[in-house]
Amino acid sequence: MTENQFDDIELSAAGVDPEADEIVDDALDIDSAVEAIAADEATHDEAEVTAEHDGGADAPAEPEEDPYADFKKELRRKPGNWYVVHSYAGYEKKVKTNIENRVLAMNMQDDIFEVAVPLEDIVDIKNGQRKLVTRVRVPSYVLVRMNLNEDSWSTVRHTPGVTGFVGNAHNPIPLSHQDAFDMLKTEAPIEGARSAGGLKTSGKRDITVTTDFEVGETVAIKEGAFAGLQGTIHEIHLDSGKLSIFINVFGRDTAVEFTFNQVEKQ
Repeated sequence: MTENQFDDIELSAAGVDPEADEIVDDALDIDSAVEAIAADEATHDEAEVTAEHDGGADAPAEPEEDPYADFKKELRRKPGNWYVVHSYAGYEKKVKTNIENRVLAMNMQDDIFEVAVPLEDIVDIKNGQRKLVTRVRVPSYVLVRMNLNEDSWSTVRHTPGVTGFVGNAHNPIPLSHQDAFDMLKTEAPIEGARSAGGLKTSGKRDITVTTDFEVGETVAIKEGAFAGLQGTIHEIHLDSGKLSIFINVFGRDTAVEFTFNQVEKQ
C-alpha cells in the first residue's frame, strides 16, 4: 500500500472529505468578503450618524431653507405673465432668438419682457461611463413673459418657427406662478446644487441622472472581491450612482452594492 493510499484511508476513517472541505472553504471566503463589505458600509454609516449627532447635540434643529425661495419671489415680482408657445422640436433656441429679434425690430420691449427655453443637466450613464449633457427640458415649447394684447400676441405668433400658443389660440391662458416655477426652476441659480451619479456642475443646477441599466438585468462584475462573477440588478440608486446586485453564491442570493463603473452589460 502506498503512502498516499494510506493517507486517503486515514482521512476517510476520520470522516474528512478533502473536496467538501475545499467547497466549504470557498464559501467561507466569499461569505467573508460579503461580510467585510457590509461591515465597511456599516462602519461608514455609523460614522456619519455619529458625526451628525456630535455636530448637532447642543444646537436646536433649524427648519430647512427653501433653496428656491428667492427665485420664487423674483418670479412674482416681474411684470407680465408667462405664456407657452409651440415650436418645432430641436428649434427651441432658434425660436427664442427669433422672438427676441422681432421684439426689438417692432419696438415691443414695453409689452414683451423675456423669452426662455428652460435647460437641464443630465448625467447619462451607459456601460459604466458617465457623460454630462445639457438639453432642453421641455422639447417643442418656448416660454414668453409678456403683457397680452393684440400687438404682443401678433408679434409672438407670427415669429418664424412659432406654430401657435398653448391653449386658446387667440386668447391664451397664462401659466400660474406654480406652473411657471415648475418649468423654469432649472434656471434658478442654486448654490450647492445636488450632484448625482458622481459628477458635479458649477453649482447652478441640480443634476438629473439617467442610465441604460434596468432592474432584473444580468450584468458582469468588473472590479472588487466579486470580479468575474455575474449578478442580477435588484435596485438602481441614481442619486448615489450605485446598483444593488444579487450575487448567487452556492445557491444563495446575496445583495451587494456596486458603483456603475464596477459592472458592465452582458
